[in-house]
Amino acid sequence: MASNGYRNGNKGAIKPLASSNVRSSSFKSRLPPSSNHSSGSALRRSSSAGSGGDGVPGRVRVAVRLRPRNAEESIADADFADCVELQPELKRLKLRKNNWDSETYEFDEVLTEFASQKRVYEVVAKPVVESVLDGYNGTVMAYGQTGTGKTFTLGRLGEEDTSARGIMVRSMEEILANVSPEIDSVSVSYLQIYMETIQDLLDPANDNISIVEDPRTGDVSLPGATHVEIRHEQSFLELLKLGEAHRIAANTKLNTESSRSHAILMVHIKRSVLGEEVSIPSETDKSSHFVRPPKPLVRKSKLVLVDLAGSERVQKSGSEGHMLEEAKSINLSLSALGKCINALAENSAHVPIRDSKLTRLLRDSFGGTARTSLIVTIGPSPRHRGETASTILFGQRAMKVENMLKIKEEFDYKSLARRLEIQLDKLIAENERQQKAFDDEVERINLEAQNRVSEAERNFTDALEKERLKCQMEYMESVKMLEEKMIENQQKHGCDGFTKDKCNGEGSGSSIAEDIAEVKKLLEKEAHMRKEAEKEVNKLKSQLGQCTDAGAGVDGEILKLQIALEDEVLQKRKLEEEIVILRSQMLQLTFEADQMRRCLSRGGPGNAYTGLDSPMSQVSDNGHKTPVSALFDQVGVQKVLDLLESEDANVRIHAVKVVANLAAEEANQERIVEAGGLTSLLMLLRSYEDETVRRVAAGAIANLAMNEANQELIMLQGGISLLSITASDAEDPQTLRMVAGAIANLCGNDKLQATLRSEGGIKALLGMVRCGHPDVLSQVARGIANFAKCESRASTNGMRSGRSLLIDEGALPWIVQNANNDAAPIRRHIELALCHLAQHEVNAKDMINGGALWELVRITRDCSREDIRSLARRTLNSSLVFRAEMRRLRIEL
Repeated sequence: MASNGYRNGNKGAIKPLASSNVRSSSFKSRLPPSSNHSSGSALRRSSSAGSGGDGVPGRVRVAVRLRPRNAEESIADADFADCVELQPELKRLKLRKNNWDSETYEFDEVLTEFASQKRVYEVVAKPVVESVLDGYNGTVMAYGQTGTGKTFTLGRLGEEDTSARGIMVRSMEEILANVSPEIDSVSVSYLQIYMETIQDLLDPANDNISIVEDPRTGDVSLPGATHVEIRHEQSFLELLKLGEAHRIAANTKLNTESSRSHAILMVHIKRSVLGEEVSIPSETDKSSHFVRPPKPLVRKSKLVLVDLAGSERVQKSGSEGHMLEEAKSINLSLSALGKCINALAENSAHVPIRDSKLTRLLRDSFGGTARTSLIVTIGPSPRHRGETASTILFGQRAMKVENMLKIKEEFDYKSLARRLEIQLDKLIAENERQQKAFDDEVERINLEAQNRVSEAERNFTDALEKERLKCQMEYMESVKMLEEKMIENQQKHGCDGFTKDKCNGEGSGSSIAEDIAEVKKLLEKEAHMRKEAEKEVNKLKSQLGQCTDAGAGVDGEILKLQIALEDEVLQKRKLEEEIVILRSQMLQLTFEADQMRRCLSRGGPGNAYTGLDSPMSQVSDNGHKTPVSALFDQVGVQKVLDLLESEDANVRIHAVKVVANLAAEEANQERIVEAGGLTSLLMLLRSYEDETVRRVAAGAIANLAMNEANQELIMLQGGISLLSITASDAEDPQTLRMVAGAIANLCGNDKLQATLRSEGGIKALLGMVRCGHPDVLSQVARGIANFAKCESRASTNGMRSGRSLLIDEGALPWIVQNANNDAAPIRRHIELALCHLAQHEVNAKDMINGGALWELVRITRDCSREDIRSLARRTLNSSLVFRAEMRRLRIEL
């Protein structure tokens, strides 16, 4: 065959690469021909199409990299030329058959032995990483003969020389530089396929992970693999070191550190983005549009970095025994991968994807929806020409595989829920402000109406009194006038008689007759005036009667006002009680807001429990007394305790909240206990079935239980039994949290260990895990940690012997189960409890049988707190039983 002949991947003969069929030399993914921009921006423009299901076509991109001669090859092949000749400017390489004949192949990129790690990353992996950041899945895989530099290309850490860093480290650098730690997340899994079993390199005990396929979409996942969230590059480098330490390698004739497994690094990325704004035309005006706000979306993408084990010939590698079985398994999985690529390249109806676990994991990389780059590594030695030719043909066939890139977008319900919660809080606050303004306005109108009614009543009373006095005065004046007229008439009658006698003696009879007639007229006139006076008197009497009736009505009105005044006095007393309660509520709410701001600024709440389920401290930041202390000074603790026995349920609830808030301050605890507050709270816990009263009373007892002197009083008054009964009866998570907090505080007292067990405190604490609420579990874990710490201290001081009471009560399985809980407070307390239990040698055997040894080993490696890691390490090293078991299991710290 001529030197420029080409070979077909099917039968061994290569077809000539016509100019019309030659693909773009750029190693970046080619999109529609009209696009002249970079692949990253092109994929961003096509994201909407990808998410809609159409996808973006993209061929598998293949690069070839030549390894330089090593020392052995430089000596053994000194008289022979390299079996390959590279033409990087033409993206070609020639495979020499002999001195006069060669075969030419074209690739997307040809990298010489002098190519830097940075250039290899930029032409092979960077386009894939950019696509992954845009929401597409991506795969970068290294294939080649053993010893040709696959692991160097992908997994080199480059700690001493950063220029030697491989694709894995450089990919993570770019990912972390382009994501936002606040809204995005990056997690990794590091696996190996060894002898057709999938093993977790980050957790060697997890050595048989199953593959799960989604029956609807066909996607594969590994739910049993360890996922570690990555925040910075250093933690990623530590994970790679840990994984490389667990990866299986062996010394063969071809490679002193030959990988005996396929290493797979999976990087999962979740990014929050906003969808496109949708313009909706108006029905009335076609020219105007409404813009619908963009939807919050989550793009989930996955980057898979695969360092395949090297293909080898047993005759050349010299593998024997177990290494021979490893070589067979490696060659079988690589052969299955080659068959799948052949079937995809030939558009075969059947692709044997299930022949190996490697092909099942890579089903999305070849012929799927991922953007894939393959780098094939070859050596220059003519002794391995057959292996080099096989690697080149593998890459040629892979170039024919077409993928359909798609973005996986999901609606971001969590982000929308957070935004709606903020809006709801704003609306609630606005509604509360409007309601308060409305209530104030109603109160003002009622007060104004009451003032007007009172003023009208006063005016009516004054007017009635004035009218009565006026009538009396008029009556007296009338009587006086009548008396004066009567006297005047009498005087007139006396004068007329004297004149008449004189006339009789001197005048004639005619004048006497005239005088008699005139007297008659006067008498008639006087009689008429008397009748008129009598009528006037009767009229005045009737008016006087009316005035008397009006006065009686006024007396009735005064009686009504007296009754209303008594009612007002009673109402005033009730209002005084309500004012005390409302003042306490106002001070509590004011303090709760200030305290919440201080807690948020400090990063979290304290351990005190108040009646309003919020933590409180003794004094405010500026050193002044808190509002609760001010209430204590104004009202007095005895008056507040008296309200606990009020018949009004609301008054009783508010009173117990005030006592709980007072109990949160250490300065008030002694005075509360002296005034009988502890006894009252225990009585409330014993007698009342109201959930709010029980919850707040338990919170107040939990605050008092933070004082060692109060702990003994609680025990003497039967508080442990009452708390245990409440724990078994209650279902409300907040009530259980308060009860668990109280028992947890009691668990920290060395003198109450036996009493807690005998009165059911430990069983009650463990029984509350049925709730499953994280806050309740956190308090349960805190109580167990306190109890274990007291036991450890007593054992160290020689005050007790025998195994832990926690183990006797059956707490060990729950402790081991929650040792790696997702909630940091629960995990921290459980880790401390395990360390304290392990310090007592008599507990070691039970802990080993219960699986606690593995959790202790994990704590020494993975715990986020250095003090706990050091404590676990010292505990394991100081125990003879633990050390013997670790030697048997070959565990090293």
